[in-house]
Amino acid sequence: MEFWLIICKLILMVYLALTYIHSPITNIPWVVLSFLIYLCLNIAIYIVKKEISKKVILLLSIIQIGYSYYGVQPLFLILVPLNICELSSLYMKKKGALFVIILLPLSWIPIKIAYQYGLVALFSFVIFTMLDQFTSRLQHQENQLDQMRKDLAKLSKSLNENKEFIRQSEYTFKLEERNRLAQMFHDNIGHAMTGALIQMEASKRLLDRDKIKAQELLQNAINISKEGIENIRVTLKSLKPPSEQMGINRLKLFVDEFSAKHSLSIPFVYKGNIERITAIQWKVIQENVTEALTNSLKYSHATVISIELHVLNTMIKAEIKDNGKGTEKIKKGMGIIGMEERAASINGTIIVDGTEGFSVRMLLPIQS
Repeated sequence: MEFWLIICKLILMVYLALTYIHSPITNIPWVVLSFLIYLCLNIAIYIVKKEISKKVILLLSIIQIGYSYYGVQPLFLILVPLNICELSSLYMKKKGALFVIILLPLSWIPIKIAYQYGLVALFSFVIFTMLDQFTSRLQHQENQLDQMRKDLAKLSKSLNENKEFIRQSEYTFKLEERNRLAQMFHDNIGHAMTGALIQMEASKRLLDRDKIKAQELLQNAINISKEGIENIRVTLKSLKPPSEQMGINRLKLFVDEFSAKHSLSIPFVYKGNIERITAIQWKVIQENVTEALTNSLKYSHATVISIELHVLNTMIKAEIKDNGKGTEKIKKGMGIIGMEERAASINGTIIVDGTEGFSVRMLLPIQS
């Protein structure tokens, strides 16, 4: 705002100077001195920082203009409206009262300069009002921007704290899982192996003296070892998640990440007994779904891409359909050819349709 006020004051000073050029002046040194004093005072207004100092300098500038009006040149009075606007704005916010104040000199100044003063007063009021509103909006936007920066800093801090919490939780979970596995192997398998070893050591000592007892102890050791091995097998089997659970969870995780990353709605529905889907079929389904989603994102300009996985009696049907522009003539590129080859490797089929949006239907046989 200060920059544009200075420009307006310079424009008025130039207007005064041009007026003096076209009229006879006898007191040029006083005119120049008045210009210099006015210029110095109005530059100082924007240099000082304290509000009280600004008020004092503005008041001095108005007094200096009044002195120049009476003692140097009456037209100097056209410089006063901007200073009155600046000083009055520090005490009042109502624009109507401000406009009345800058028009008060019209009641006593000579008629020969009254029209010029009136036009300059109107010009000064309009310019000052526009600059004040612009500055207020700019200040409001800066405040909003500062608030957004603070909110962003809080969110970043919260995100970092959440990431650290997740990392610590994962580390704690791993430690607890390792401790649980260690305790499980110690209690179930370690005791069995220790018992078998004790039986075999005792059998070794009795081998020369009491073969029957030694054989009995050895058989006990064998039985204990078999039981320990069975415990190992059962434990490992209980720890390993089922392939169908890994497949569906991996696919759901990928779909959720893809949806969030590209701001797409991707409803995912699955029906039937997914336990009948083998690991190699899950691999093909995952890769073809990835390819289909990528193609829809690149070419169809879709906003919704639906995925349906249905396990029937004799086959698995997976369909990826979008609401994009589609195409009447389908030109098979590397993506579709790759999907067909992957499906064909496990005796499956790919059917593509571009009439209503674009859809890819994958049919895979149930392996008995």
